[in-house]
Amino acid sequence: MNILILGGGGREHALAWAVMQNPKCDKLIVAPGNAGIAKIAECASIDIEDGAATTTFCEENAIDFIIVGPEAPLAAGVADDLRRAGFLVFGPSKEAAKLEASKAFTKEICDAANAPTAAYARFTEAAPARDYIHQQGAPIVVKADGLAAGKGVIVAMTEDEALAAIDDMFGGEFGAAGAEVVIEEFMEGEEASFFVLCDGENALPIGTAQDHKRAFDGDEGPNTGGMGAYSPAPVLTQALQDQVMEQIIYPTLREMAARGTPYEGVLYAGLMIKDGQARLVEYNCRFGDPECQVLMLRLGAQAFDLIHAAAEKRLDTARVNWADDHAMTVVLAAEGYPGSYDKGTEIRGLDDLVDTSWEVCFHAGTRAEGGKVLANGGRVLNATARGDTLQQARERAYAMVEAIDWPEGFHRSDIGWRVLG
Repeated sequence: MNILILGGGGREHALAWAVMQNPKCDKLIVAPGNAGIAKIAECASIDIEDGAATTTFCEENAIDFIIVGPEAPLAAGVADDLRRAGFLVFGPSKEAAKLEASKAFTKEICDAANAPTAAYARFTEAAPARDYIHQQGAPIVVKADGLAAGKGVIVAMTEDEALAAIDDMFGGEFGAAGAEVVIEEFMEGEEASFFVLCDGENALPIGTAQDHKRAFDGDEGPNTGGMGAYSPAPVLTQALQDQVMEQIIYPTLREMAARGTPYEGVLYAGLMIKDGQARLVEYNCRFGDPECQVLMLRLGAQAFDLIHAAAEKRLDTARVNWADDHAMTVVLAAEGYPGSYDKGTEIRGLDDLVDTSWEVCFHAGTRAEGGKVLANGGRVLNATARGDTLQQARERAYAMVEAIDWPEGFHRSDIGWRVLG
């Protein structure tokens, strides 16, 4: 089977790694890819948000199956264009992808499905939003309605922080994503990620994880796209997973189907857990990054079979075979991230890293030039390992981090602290 993965980050490197383990894969192309992906698959330069260009590429390269990695092509309707051209695609339609592309839309769905989530209000102008914050007080959560690369959410502990977030969003800091703002109740508890494959009718849970959003140790500093993750997340017990499926996932899928926009792809539910109950924080319509890295390392070759089953609408017959293992990924980011940072710094020591089914360094923002690997983004590498215990996975992941020679990078040293201390 000839397979195309759209994307070029750590998530897509992890997906490519898992796909390459499966004997059904005859040829793998990743667009645009990165320096790490280029070592295991062919990379192609196409505009992955251009449905027509992507369709032409698939026709010219006899592609059998397309996996859409990031949210932007989904929000642009690329999966729709490919399906109309007769291709088998993993990823939701543009309308279904509004579960991530619009916070307000997700709240509408939750209301209709009676799914437990935070109380909220939505605004298109700054003045009433500011008045609402004064009425509600802090802490409070301010969200840009649209896609903002994981950074359009401000957890404001004071009214001044919340008001500043309103000024930033309506002032254009997040572009079109901030044209509408959703202000939510601050939910206390422990946050975790729950991943479910969907085929429009059936749903199959495929794993749990816990991300670390803040830039620095102790959950300090600004929000980021994610500085590390581990799987499974002990806080998401089987009883809680059952509750989430019954009260959140299935009602959402039924409501989406009733609207004529059945959801097909991976549904990533960010959850807040308190007093043995889960509430929805947000939906994402793609695998999390860096959560995908730990999930793929644990799933291995079967990940492709499960994704393929979802695309072919036969999840009712699919099963996940979990090993009793744990995985952790540590993100190495460029100094200054999530603010301004330099590109083009050299990363050394990568060729000396162990590369097995237990330890993989997934590339995110890298490029190859003149035989060197250079940093080409904010989040640059993902040192990922698994073990019989989370402590073992942690030791292996951080051993990889220490072996990487990149003075211009930084990382958190406490990934997994909620479980390991």
